Amino acid sequence: MEYILTLSFFLLGLIVGSFLNLVIYRLKKKESFLFPRSHCLYCNHKLGWGDLVPVFSFLFLKGKCRYCGKPISIQYPLVELTTGFIFLLTFNFLYSEIIAGDSYYYFYLLYLLCSFSFLIVTFVYDLKHYIIPDKIIYPAILISGIWYLMTGIFFSSYANHQILNVIYSCLGASLFFFLIWFFSKGKWLGFGDVKLVFFMGLFLGFPNIFVSLFLASLIGAIIGLGLIVLKKKKKDSEIPFGPFLVFGTVVSFFFGENLINWYFSFML
Repeated sequence: MEYILTLSFFLLGLIVGSFLNLVIYRLKKKESFLFPRSHCLYCNHKLGWGDLVPVFSFLFLKGKCRYCGKPISIQYPLVELTTGFIFLLTFNFLYSEIIAGDSYYYFYLLYLLCSFSFLIVTFVYDLKHYIIPDKIIYPAILISGIWYLMTGIFFSSYANHQILNVIYSCLGASLFFFLIWFFSKGKWLGFGDVKLVFFMGLFLGFPNIFVSLFLASLIGAIIGLGLIVLKKKKKDSEIPFGPFLVFGTVVSFFFGENLINWYFSFML
């Protein structure tokens, strides 16, 4: 049963990942996420079901459109696979509680899957277009707010210190980033990063928000310096910070406690 459920969530992630690809593309075009039907970006031919099977269609078609032969971006299978693996990890993360039949964790699982979906769109969109869209980050913040409201009303035993923790985390972290944005006049980071960090505080709480920001800053600095050394970027070139923040969020959610324990093991 565990293997069947795990596979089911992986397949669900692939399907959701396919939809997230559509969201990423149509956000830029300011088109509806539901209409019109999916079509080739080059020849505009409407795609059939055989063209839309996550990952497998890309492999079967050898990364090319069936109708015009133009290349299909590697983004599509990568987003689908990433979403599939994150859905799988999330289900395994809560497996014992879900199997125990605790209704709180059914809703918590749904909240996590929605939040990770928002984060995946943010990662790819900021990487491609150097902007974190309000149409993604505001709904993510709203859903987190609704989640904590519902937790306080229906699952108060789980919300003893959790709500205050996330309030302090989102306000403290976003204030710090706001000050960086304000005093640098937007040169060091964009205001979208401030809003993303606010959501991260809601999603992670303390101390995982600290872990995520540390990881994002460290990895961002390493990759930024590497790009400069390789002459792929100049010192004054713009590098989107959102993808590093999203990466730090995902890692700290699943492994933040282990990383903290590992760090303090060296202090003892």
